[in-house]
Amino acid sequence: MQRRQVLQMAAASAASTALASQAQAFPNKPIKLIIAFPAGGPTDITMRALADNASKILGQSVVVENKPGAAGTLPAQTLQSSAPDGYTLAQIPLGVFRLPYTTKINWDPVKDISYVINVTGYAFGLVVPADSPLRTWTHFVAWAKANPGKLSYGSTGTMTSPHLTMELIAQKLGLELLHVPYKGSADMMQSILGGNIMAAADSTGFAPHVEAGKLRVLNTWGAERLAKFPDAPTLKELGLDLVQNSPFGIGAPKGTPPAVVKRLHDGFKQAMEMDSYKNILNRYDMVPMYMSTAGYQKFAADTFEREKALVEKLGLAKPL
Repeated sequence: MQRRQVLQMAAASAASTALASQAQAFPNKPIKLIIAFPAGGPTDITMRALADNASKILGQSVVVENKPGAAGTLPAQTLQSSAPDGYTLAQIPLGVFRLPYTTKINWDPVKDISYVINVTGYAFGLVVPADSPLRTWTHFVAWAKANPGKLSYGSTGTMTSPHLTMELIAQKLGLELLHVPYKGSADMMQSILGGNIMAAADSTGFAPHVEAGKLRVLNTWGAERLAKFPDAPTLKELGLDLVQNSPFGIGAPKGTPPAVVKRLHDGFKQAMEMDSYKNILNRYDMVPMYMSTAGYQKFAADTFEREKALVEKLGLAKPL
């Protein structure tokens, strides 16, 4: 065997040993997990439960930091300037894959994030105040057609899945709606309960207000009706061939060592499987939605292309 080959093999062996040692030593200090939405909403509450579980498994605290705004893309942007050592992680909502089509950025959502694991998705729906004259989806559509641009609805931000789904529905039905963006569910719920908007498109963080008799569900956006709201039809039942569950997971900075990514993946996968996490997901009609590191990376690439088509179809792409 030539000396060069021997040296290459030795180097590869040393690198492999170093990576294994690095993974074994990781983590040796707290990990920061940045969440894309404000405290108190479904995303924050469920991700804090997941972080608590992961802390026990990884042997170090996983500290949640809220960074709302910009359609849920700020945590992913933070990764671009973070050290690729596994100690800064971010929630990656679907809005991240739309960002390059609406905003000039100097990074690639597919290539410049190390995708660790997908954990869950949302159960979405549309609600109105309980005393609203828009008692059904039929009433909602009829009022919107009779009053172009006057039916106001809130979402958790411009270019989020609730916003784009409502705009796609409006396009299909020939409606002109008035969109009002909020930073998160908590703010939006205060607004609709205060009479500032006529409807809200959101994940089922609205459930407590529905159960309290303050809000009414007009429809839900999953493949099947939600057990918690059996009387609310799905979009598909209403003749709209749409299902939206907006999967999201956890990413790390580009260049994070594979051994560290694997350690994080394995830790968060175990955290997902704990009953405490499943129970708190159930509170918001969410379910575990596992994707492996490789599966999540492929999902990111596929979604990036699909979201481009959606943004262009809605005429929301901006010349960059």
